[in-house]
Amino acid sequence: MSNVIAEYIWIDGTSPTSQLRSKTKIFKKEEILTMGTVTMGADSLAIWGFDGSSTNQAEGSSSDCVLNPVFICSDPIRGGDNILVLCEVLNADMTPHSTNTRKAAELMSEKYKTHEGWFGIEQEYTMLDSITNQPIGFPEEGFPESQGPYYCSVGASWIFGREMAEEHMELCLDAGLAISGINAEVMPGQWEFQIGPVSALEVSDHLWIARWLLFRVGEMHGIHPSLDPKPVPGDWNGAGAHTNFSTRTMRENYQSIIDGCEALSKTHDLHIKNYGDGNERRLTGLHETQSIDQFSYGASDRGASIRIPWQVEKDQKGYLEDRRPSANMDPYTVTKLILDTICSNEPQ
Repeated sequence: MSNVIAEYIWIDGTSPTSQLRSKTKIFKKEEILTMGTVTMGADSLAIWGFDGSSTNQAEGSSSDCVLNPVFICSDPIRGGDNILVLCEVLNADMTPHSTNTRKAAELMSEKYKTHEGWFGIEQEYTMLDSITNQPIGFPEEGFPESQGPYYCSVGASWIFGREMAEEHMELCLDAGLAISGINAEVMPGQWEFQIGPVSALEVSDHLWIARWLLFRVGEMHGIHPSLDPKPVPGDWNGAGAHTNFSTRTMRENYQSIIDGCEALSKTHDLHIKNYGDGNERRLTGLHETQSIDQFSYGASDRGASIRIPWQVEKDQKGYLEDRRPSANMDPYTVTKLILDTICSNEPQ
């Protein structure tokens, strides 16, 4: 093939929950080879303009915004030499756009790089029927059997959407993303995939691409993946993006994990404000959550704000799990806040 198809992907300015956008650019293969994209990285790929007035990022009278490539990977849908290109949004004067949260995360990552922070994000999502807008597995009227038999289960009576979840996993693997697992979740039609452990920028870039792939595979199955933190009101689990974090010190010393939890307790309100939209509908103190206006941490406690896994307590080293972020959170913002809160209270 003489051409390389590049899908430019970016995060728009829709509020309160951003959406993904993308458009296609075709390069001659020799252009890509000349730019050395694979070996040199995304910064060698061409910038591209777009209409910011159509993505809630500009006024019509001054609508031009810029897509600046920051991460590339193989395109597992088109295959061949084709690529996916994650971009940050810049203004026409090449300064970061106000919706560009990646730039602040990049600066924070550089500030605390000696702490060697690692992140793993557990992205929960709900597969909705594109016509009824109900989770797949829910009857047309009423509700399915109560929660209990669905989590990590097997069998047609309990599992809905496995084919799509498996296909999404394969696409992420083929793209070279740091996906580390998938599982069916507590509510019917609800699934989870995990990205990490990798650095703050890697986990965030990979998660955004994995989300884009999730919506693309949903198109093929006629299913809408929802990142709403509470897609079904009532006695059903919500959807979060539990964020696991460790520094080099935490991976060596248990007291550093306790210190990290204590540091997070002092900035609870700030984190909650930036941990996703609609989180108050999910963080009720029920369904494996702590109440949104309270903070707690504990070993093996899924009703706490921060869970310390039992293996971590046993080994006296490892990581912590922040269970507060909602499924629709911005990983750049969440990782930036966790880095700053914990690393600013930790010795170099």
